[in-house]
Amino acid sequence: MCIMKDIETRVDLELLLRAFYNRLLSDNSISYMFTDVAKINLEEHLPHITDFWEQSLFYTGNYRKNVLQIHQNLNSKEKLTEAHFTIWLSNFNDTVDAMFKGENSDKIKTRALSIATVMKIKISRL
Repeated sequence: MCIMKDIETRVDLELLLRAFYNRLLSDNSISYMFTDVAKINLEEHLPHITDFWEQSLFYTGNYRKNVLQIHQNLNSKEKLTEAHFTIWLSNFNDTVDAMFKGENSDKIKTRALSIATVMKIKISRL
């Protein structure tokens, strides 16, 4: 039996986020948002998103971008729907649960839900 560790470091976040984005990119119901609409380069995107989650979870790091504005800009290109948020959150939670267990793992899933909820509300007002 394998005992899963908690998310404790930036390296843990990098592993989690790489697995998460690989999962999203293989999900045909949402992958186009990243490949065709946002046109992200995963290797360029990962350090930024890791900075975001490092700051959100550990209150360290140097993320200075406006994550809401980034998603509002994306929404202006392709409407972000309830389904997009549901798929994103489900994949996020499933990836966390597959890789980690503990207080920070629970906290990151709660933060993801909070962020997605606020983003959904603010974007729907546009």
